[in-house]
Formats: sequence, C-alpha cells, structure tokens
Amino acid sequence: MNKNGHSHCRTPEMKKKLVSRLRRIEGQTRALQQMIEDDRECVEILRLIASVSGALRGAWTEVLNDHLSSCIRESVANKDMSQLDELIALLKKTH
Repeated sequence: MNKNGHSHCRTPEMKKKLVSRLRRIEGQTRALQQMIEDDRECVEILRLIASVSGALRGAWTEVLNDHLSSCIRESVANKDMSQLDELIALLKKTH
C-alpha cells in the first residue's frame, strides 16, 4: 500500500519495464545537460527535448492505462469512487 492507502496495481514485469523506460529518460536528461554545457546547436537540443517529452508522455500513458485497467476498475467494482475522483482531479490539474 502507498501513503494514500491504495495498493499498487503494477505487476513486477510492468514495474521493471517502467523503471527501465525511466532510466532511459534519465540518461536523456543528463545528455541534455551535457549538450547545454557543451554549447551544442539549438536544433540538436530541441530534438532531444522533443524526444524526452515524448518518452515522458509514453510513461504517463503507460501508468495511466495500468491505473485505469486495474486500480480504477477494481475500485469502481467495489463501489469506491475515491480513486476515480482522485484521478479526475489530477487530470483537471495536468491537462
């Protein structure tokens, strides 16, 4: 259970895949820092920023899909709308 009292819905395989993706993103952000320090061309930097943004959107989508297909589905089946309400509030803030 996490600090909100919700259980995590990710399988160990999903968790491993997500952590791997986030480590790649971390490497890309380090490369961005180095590119700035090295005064690389703006277009090169912008390309990598676009790539990192896309990778983060992919991670967002993966976690959201997991949350909807397992955590939210289970919560709604148990007539507990708190997780759904929490997700709706988050989506209103972020998108």
